[in-house]
Amino acid sequence: MLSNIFRQRWLDKNKVVAMMNKNVITIMNKKLLNEKTTMLTCYDYTMAKLISSQDIDMLLVGDSLGNVKLGYENTLPVTVEDMIYHTKSVKRGNAGALLVTDMPFMSYEISVENAVKNAGRIVKEGGAEAVKVEGGIEIVEQVKAIVNAKIPVVGHLGLTPQAINKFGGFKVQGKTEEAQKKLIVDAQALESAGVFAVVLEAIPEQLAKEVTKCLKIPSVGIGAGRFCDGQVLVIDDMIGMFTDFMPKFVKKYANVGETIKAAVKNYIEEVKEGKFPQEENAY
Repeated sequence: MLSNIFRQRWLDKNKVVAMMNKNVITIMNKKLLNEKTTMLTCYDYTMAKLISSQDIDMLLVGDSLGNVKLGYENTLPVTVEDMIYHTKSVKRGNAGALLVTDMPFMSYEISVENAVKNAGRIVKEGGAEAVKVEGGIEIVEQVKAIVNAKIPVVGHLGLTPQAINKFGGFKVQGKTEEAQKKLIVDAQALESAGVFAVVLEAIPEQLAKEVTKCLKIPSVGIGAGRFCDGQVLVIDDMIGMFTDFMPKFVKKYANVGETIKAAVKNYIEEVKEGKFPQEENAY
């Protein structure tokens, strides 16, 4: 009798865990159920633990870590090794979100073989559950091969930061009729190639709405307006940690950066004045 009680408790506990854990099917079903998908970037164990405790759908280990964590001017210097290192850290802190990792610049463009090899490393060594790639028709063969290797893929269209030199800066994309048509074609090509979701960055709201309507897979917007199936933001932007550049589309939900500076200032003053440590801080 007692063993049956313990068995039921174990089943109930694991049922709850299973309900919390997000996967590719979970994300795709959200569009069918007309539920919004939530996604945030994450680069380390501590932040992963905090974010995933709030039932976020997806954590993205973005190559934006080049800017916000490594201090680079853009994402281009980021390596596969950088992405694996940070993915391993996030993996250890994640409590149920689908873990997606960016494939960095030149890790998939060179050849299909190279794309599959690097995607495999990010999954096998880093622990990612999916990878994200930037581009449209020009990378369809790579996407197909990665998907055929049993690795889920998220697409990324619009302002693709790895093409920053081609675009001449961080500029809104899809303004012309020709560019809008191409973006729709690219989105449909990625869907046909097997991506399970597509990020739309810095494009006009109505274009994002049109793309979202023509796809069976969910769209995730960042600077793409109100009509995408979900949203993603860089965590350091939305909590006021990274202030070097603040895009128009970011909403600041907290000002942690100022809180940290105030705490550090207070600490320095107390050490200099002999107020810290006190007796309760000593062994």
